[in-house]
Parts: sequence; structure tokens; C-alpha cells
Amino acid sequence: MHTLPKLPYDYNALEPYFDEATMRLHHTKHHQTYIDKLNAALEKHPELAGEPIEKLLADLNKIPDDIRTAVRNHGGGHANHTFWWPLLTPPKNQEPEPGGELKKLLDQAFGSFADFKKQFTEKALGNFGSGWTWLVDEGAGGELSIINTPNQDSPISQSLIPVLGLDVWEHAYYLKYQNRRPEYVEAFIHLINWPYIDQMLAS
Repeated sequence: MHTLPKLPYDYNALEPYFDEATMRLHHTKHHQTYIDKLNAALEKHPELAGEPIEKLLADLNKIPDDIRTAVRNHGGGHANHTFWWPLLTPPKNQEPEPGGELKKLLDQAFGSFADFKKQFTEKALGNFGSGWTWLVDEGAGGELSIINTPNQDSPISQSLIPVLGLDVWEHAYYLKYQNRRPEYVEAFIHLINWPYIDQMLAS
């Protein structure tokens, strides 16, 4: 059975950028619901219940027809959020810019960190409806690119390696930012755990 991961910080630790009420709702209600519905779907196929969610998403064509949509939607929601929570860090701990290998790869792909932020923000603001904006490794010599995915689709299902993700579903920000998505995206940038991402790339 898939379970809700514990956050690596308190619900109020991301204030003033992400408010406590949204974090509690997002984690304990939205993420938990994805897990509950994923587990319910997998009960129909016990042979899949012990598989990591990343493996299930990597080849959706191998998932039985009757639960494929549920695994894509709810399994994607579980995987995306599990990946997302550690990407955030309390603002008092944040390094303002990436360093190490990540800085090198961002400079190669986008010219500079400032250009990356601009392109990532534009992509997130242009993501129509509900979905995610991602920085992904295309797996070809560590080349990075920015993509949007609809709903809870995972880059893993496109044979891409997620490096950074931003949840642009309204439930992620509407209590605090309402329809002001640009402010939410800017707030997110103040919370990115750059050393954590650099460690992922190195592992």
C-alpha cells in the first residue's frame, strides 16, 4: 500500500510564501486522496501493489486497461507530490541561487540562472488549466529543458527525468494567491531547495 510521506518541515515553515492552511490542505487532503484512489485501483491487481509508483508510471501501456487511467491520474498525483515536497525549503534556509553541477547545466541550457527563471516562469504562466511545469533531464548527456504536463501526468511516463517541478493546480495556491498565479510562481522560486536538487543530480 502506498502511504503519505512525511514533510521534511512543519506546515508553517514556508511562510510567508506558502501559508500553513494551504500546506495542510494540500498535503493531508489532496495528496492523501491521490494515494487512497491509487491504492483502491491497485487492489484489483494485487500483483502490482508492491511495485514502486515510478515503475508503474514508466510504462503505462503495461498497466491493465481497467486501472490505467487511475494509475496515470492518481499514481501521477502521488508521484508528483512525493517528488515536490522535498524540493521546497523554509526561506530562512534557502540558497538564493543554485550552485555546483546544477548551475553548470542551467547555464548550458538557458544561458544563465536569470534566463532560466524567466523561461520557467513564462512556461508556468502559460500552462493552461491544471497541471505541472517541469525542469527535466532529457537523458541525452544531461540536457535540461522546461515542459508542461496536464493534470497529474508525470514526466516519467515520457521517459524524462524530473529535476524540478511546480504544481500549478489552483488547489496549490488559491487560498493565498487566488487568481494571481504570477505571485505564486515568484513565491515558489523563493522556496526552491537548490542543494537538494544538486544532490539528486549527483546521485
